[in-house]
Amino acid sequence: AEDIPEDKYDFVAAPGCRSVRAMLAHIVQVPLLQYDVHRDRKANTLQGYDWMAFMTRAAAFEAAPRTKAELIALLRDEGEQYARWVGGLSAEFLNETYTDSMGQNPKTRFESLMSVKEHEMHHRAQLMLILRLVGGVPHLTRERQARAASAAAAKN
Repeated sequence: AEDIPEDKYDFVAAPGCRSVRAMLAHIVQVPLLQYDVHRDRKANTLQGYDWMAFMTRAAAFEAAPRTKAELIALLRDEGEQYARWVGGLSAEFLNETYTDSMGQNPKTRFESLMSVKEHEMHHRAQLMLILRLVGGVPHLTRERQARAASAAAAKN
């Protein structure tokens, strides 16, 4: 989010994909499902869950115009809030199970809550590729290149 120039935030890698701006907003709003299911409802099944209402709210959140600075602040603040909430949950709560929309496939709340991080990593990989496509170099690559240049200079 910080490395991609703001003038590239509306870049779309391929038709049907989210823009950088929408993808970052999408990352921010994903924990809202976990809050709704596990914190607010403490649901033990997703049978009857109003997915359309959630998806409508999510789409509106993603479409709201935000600057780069606003998105970075949201990512940081909402990420910290989610981490504090998850960090304060009891082992007993995390080990509770719930089922999918068909009332099957039990999963622990812990597994579900961790899916937020897995989902974020999926989009972070996309953002790294987009950074390359718009002419940027990821920070880890820049750091490695700097170390290599420093080592080469020390040899000479």
